[in-house]
Amino acid sequence: MSEIKLPSMKRIILFIGLVINILSTSCIPHKDTIYYQNKETSMDTTQLLVEQQKPYRVQINDIISIRVKSLDQDNVQILNPIGDANLNADSAERAYFDGFTIDLHGNIRVPTLGYINVLGYTTEEIEKLLEKKLLEEQFKEAANIFVTVKLTGLRFTASGEVGSPGTQTLFQERVNIFQAIANVGEIPVTGDKKDVLIIRQYPQGQKIHHLDLTDVNVMQSPYYYIQPNDMIYVKPLKQKTLGTGATAMQTLGSIATVLSLVTTGILLFTRF
Repeated sequence: MSEIKLPSMKRIILFIGLVINILSTSCIPHKDTIYYQNKETSMDTTQLLVEQQKPYRVQINDIISIRVKSLDQDNVQILNPIGDANLNADSAERAYFDGFTIDLHGNIRVPTLGYINVLGYTTEEIEKLLEKKLLEEQFKEAANIFVTVKLTGLRFTASGEVGSPGTQTLFQERVNIFQAIANVGEIPVTGDKKDVLIIRQYPQGQKIHHLDLTDVNVMQSPYYYIQPNDMIYVKPLKQKTLGTGATAMQTLGSIATVLSLVTTGILLFTRF
């Protein structure tokens, strides 16, 4: 009797081992789904992480908003958008038509001042440049003028494993990668949070940067804050490509379905 039972016991053990192996390789590990993990055990979790961000320098095709204020507002009316009375109406559309687009040569065309090259300048530097030109060419040195320059929203595109792929415009000065992803519907379980790609435009061309969102030290990355025209791409995990479940229960369900189909096929085949 023992010689008859032994082969069947081996088959059971082999089957259990196969199921465990499939589950271990096809399920998504819990640690790969959690943000802000402290992956350096020697670092105190309460340590202050310094956020690194350099001032943004405008590039070709950026649109900036310019507003000039003066004691005699009639003298600067030509420099201000026509729709200034209702700043909240169709903000993105108004920004496109009322803003100043940086052309292929890095110039903007400002009423009464003509073409001004601002490529590679920060908004603060553009403010100072315009104030200086206005005082030199339009007003007296003692005139009280105030120039405000802002980017007309932070526009970015997200694709891949996110809830709602597409282009978003956020009217904020700073937007980090987590805020950007939250605005496009979060990353599902099947998305690779450990290698999120930031495709960024530079004067010399595009570059790809990698971010591990499961590591708390991502906040120290120079790419933690997104920039206008960034493209964010979240790759799918291999579990999605294989078509297995994201959790152990889903994987077991897939295995059970496959085994049921195989068993049914064998029984049907042996009857003929």
